[in-house]
Amino acid sequence: MRLFTTSLALLLASAPTLHADDEIAPPRVELAICLDTSGSMDGLIDAARQKLWTIVNDLATATPTPELRVALLTFGNDGHDAAAGWVKVDSPFTTDLDLISQALFALKTNGGTEFVGRVLDSASRLEWTKGSPGARGPETLKIAIVAGNESAEQDTEVRFQDVCPRLIADGVIVNSVYCGPETDEFAPAWRQVGRLADGHFATIDHNTGTIVVETPFDEALGRLSASVNKTYLWFGTAGAVAGENQIAQDLNAFTLNSAAVAARAKTKGGGLYNNGADLVHACSTGIVDLADVKDEDLPEEMRAQTPDERKAYLAKKEAERKEIETEIAELSKKRDEYVAKEMERLALADSDSFDNAVRMAIREQASSKGFAFAD
Repeated sequence: MRLFTTSLALLLASAPTLHADDEIAPPRVELAICLDTSGSMDGLIDAARQKLWTIVNDLATATPTPELRVALLTFGNDGHDAAAGWVKVDSPFTTDLDLISQALFALKTNGGTEFVGRVLDSASRLEWTKGSPGARGPETLKIAIVAGNESAEQDTEVRFQDVCPRLIADGVIVNSVYCGPETDEFAPAWRQVGRLADGHFATIDHNTGTIVVETPFDEALGRLSASVNKTYLWFGTAGAVAGENQIAQDLNAFTLNSAAVAARAKTKGGGLYNNGADLVHACSTGIVDLADVKDEDLPEEMRAQTPDERKAYLAKKEAERKEIETEIAELSKKRDEYVAKEMERLALADSDSFDNAVRMAIREQASSKGFAFAD
């Protein structure tokens, strides 16, 4: 698999904002995921890779549909900079979920001293939205999730007791996930991390894996995921990188199991998967005007077309994508029903899983900001 040495985040940094008219901008959800990547945390990392798309798909059921920005930070890793408290911002806030997937699959666990206060301090320095991006609907929901399995009080220089009040004062809710039993000696301090920033506290068993249910619909969803890629018209330098990364993250999901492939397909067919380097999305949302795109930046098949032919080709690809997205939605609904029945039949529960802790926290906190969920 090709390693990406060019940062798509940097390439897209100067792109126009997704919504030029603040009056019609959707509400925004910002999620900073802070993961302990010390030597004992392979189970947590695997769960995050497996369930990223499930977490996104659950949020996609919210009304109104938000714009989702995600950041990824890791801590407790000897491979990180000691001067930074062994904390690394693996991805700043981005709407490109493939960049988050890329960062997750690049993670490696390595020894470590887990400074919870330091990673939350780094999270506080991210470019969080100031206020709401739009004049209507819910205000921006700002959430930090921090997960680890050692004492939260190791950092005596930057204490979480000081950082958490500062975060909530800036409107950032902190949810803490302790990877161990609730009766463990470290659990009370992790509970305090969440309590100080109006967040949830949860305990999980990160070593038992995450529940995966494969279904008869997975193979078809995988084919649809590949088909929808053909409707993307990548343009410019950023587009070339994004197109390669889309395929790379499809392959990463495939290396896990068919359930991950199906969940990713559902995300790609939903409203939270977008990329400003795709001409179909960029033109339909007003990021760019097709007439302003230079010939050399267009997909190769469009360069010789007349302006009218380009518009027709763009409309054709957009129609094809909507048709595939409809098929994905229909199959995903059948798949969800199948999974629910299987979990009931097998008496399975995911109450101790990482993704359940994250989904439940996001749902409750999103509801408090004016979002609604159907179930």
